[in-house]
Amino acid sequence: MDENLMMIWQKCLQFMRDNLNAAEDNSDLKKLEKSFDMLFDKVQPLSLVANNLTLIVPSDFYKEYIEDNYLSLLSAALKKNLGKGVKLWYSVMENRPTGEEKPVTMNMKGKSVPTPKMQETMPQGFSANIVNPFVVPGIRKVNIDSNLKSDYSFDNYIEGESNKFAATVARSIAKRPGATAFNPLFLHGGYGVGKTHLGQAVGLEVKSQFPDKVVLYLSSEKFIQQFISAAKAHKQTEFANFYQMVDVLIIDDIQFLSGKSATQDSFFHIFDHLHQNGKQIILTSDKAPADIMDIQERIVSRFKWGLSAEIKSPDLSTRRQIIVDKLSRDGIVLPGDMLDFLAAEAKTNVRELIGVINSVIAYSTVYKTDLSLELLKDTINKIAANQKKVINIPYIQEVVCDYFGIKKEQLLSKTRKREIALPRQLAMYFSKELTNATFTKIGEEMGGKDHSTVMYACDTIKDVSKIDKEVKKYVKDLAERIKK
Repeated sequence: MDENLMMIWQKCLQFMRDNLNAAEDNSDLKKLEKSFDMLFDKVQPLSLVANNLTLIVPSDFYKEYIEDNYLSLLSAALKKNLGKGVKLWYSVMENRPTGEEKPVTMNMKGKSVPTPKMQETMPQGFSANIVNPFVVPGIRKVNIDSNLKSDYSFDNYIEGESNKFAATVARSIAKRPGATAFNPLFLHGGYGVGKTHLGQAVGLEVKSQFPDKVVLYLSSEKFIQQFISAAKAHKQTEFANFYQMVDVLIIDDIQFLSGKSATQDSFFHIFDHLHQNGKQIILTSDKAPADIMDIQERIVSRFKWGLSAEIKSPDLSTRRQIIVDKLSRDGIVLPGDMLDFLAAEAKTNVRELIGVINSVIAYSTVYKTDLSLELLKDTINKIAANQKKVINIPYIQEVVCDYFGIKKEQLLSKTRKREIALPRQLAMYFSKELTNATFTKIGEEMGGKDHSTVMYACDTIKDVSKIDKEVKKYVKDLAERIKK
């Protein structure tokens, strides 16, 4: 090892040790120093070439721990001893490919550095020793079903101003999965705006153009269930190995990973492996990455690596096109006045409106009644009246939990973590604003809280929403959802 490089590294370490107390307020300095020494005792400088410093770390854990806890301090030390513009790289020893002298290297943000593609040693698809979590126990199945619906193709996807950008990017990805800058593709927007359709359209196109690629679509709930089953059977490694062999991974409603730390850890490592190996990742969510609560910061940062595209509610003309397209595929043709009425009614969710149309057609068929605009209006009004929910405390709790992607048990718990405490305060606030319940009654419904806690929560939301844009947005969004 270069003696000069080692001297520089020792100076960097000393600088960091000297500034540990400043970086960690209210902490025991001796404990900090001991932890610091144990960590960096196994970290060594490998090379310094053209302002690129490479450090050898024993495993991914060390790299991640340095990034999460010492990156700012390390950057300051490098700047002091090597000047500005130093780029930091990691050489992760446990990722050393068999037969290779150099280990896989990663930069400080975790993105992979291009490495020579290794010769595949296993046949296309999945090897016999990989456990397939989609297979019913006792039934052997090597390949997997992509879980894609043929109806969710690009041909059936109606584009408008609300989704044109996301659709253009999706088509680009389908031509070169994993080889564009849009990895991951993070699609977010409200319920029923076409996120799932667009994600699956990419998968269908990839399967059409690249039949040998392994494409997999699933919901986050399915992913969570599989992980829990694997953990109970002590097969987390096999679970990860399965997903690491997928070429295009599409996960719906990723916001439901919120609060599930063990599943998040597994997803994080699967994500990193796929991304480093040029595999395409597509995620959908009803919230933007920064708005998903109780999820690891390192995962949120990776959501932002590629492209985050919002799909908004379609405008009137696009809604009309969508309705015509969906009905025509079922051999149904409606007159212009009925189409205009339906498009005007479907301001946010076309999916539910198609269900209404099917109900109207069924009613018309059973009762031998001609389909008319009057019948359509009457049916929609009846369905709306039947589906109208009473705004009470349990309903408000349900809406708040769904919005923040948390469980009701968490909402009613005693934890003071912000990602739970804020939703709890919002639920208390809306319970007081939109029901006739007393502070005491609200407290009882919120897990046995004291009436003074409820009063404080209501006052806090009122005050904070005036100065905090994020909380103001939460209040606005939740008010619309609860009243809707």
